[in-house]
Amino acid sequence: MVDDETVLLDVLNSAPRLGGVATDMLEGAKGVGFARRLGGAGTDREVDLLRQARDAIQWLVRGRTDAAHTLQALMDHTALTPAVTPKGIQWNLVAAGDALPAARIAQAWSRVNETLPGRLKACANEECNLFLIDHTRPGTAKWCSMATCGNRMKARAHASRVRSSAQQR
Repeated sequence: MVDDETVLLDVLNSAPRLGGVATDMLEGAKGVGFARRLGGAGTDREVDLLRQARDAIQWLVRGRTDAAHTLQALMDHTALTPAVTPKGIQWNLVAAGDALPAARIAQAWSRVNETLPGRLKACANEECNLFLIDHTRPGTAKWCSMATCGNRMKARAHASRVRSSAQQR
């Protein structure tokens, strides 16, 4: 299984805006691939529940706490079951029906929030729909990519300052 940070960002960033147009990379074969990567069979229902989990987590990261009920409904029929191994106890996620991929994403989101509180963020460029996990020491990263969104936002801010300065003269 892929680590929590990677799989969480892969799913959260599966709905980018390309050229200002919202896209959904959980449609078709890519959605099936995501569901299988998360332990599912790739059914339409798994992909639909995965999309619901993605959308709810995106809203929660942006501060919309009312989206918690969507995740709660997905997690109501899940459990962690212990498996004792020679190395210790391993906790396995068990989910009813087609909810396993969605439950795995919710679990990854929870683990990232526990280990890196406040570091999962939406890109500060409101025209972007991507997310990042801030690994900078001060925790001040704002953009999904400095090369794209960071550069655009800094260029816009600079142009705005130049216009304001010119108008004040």
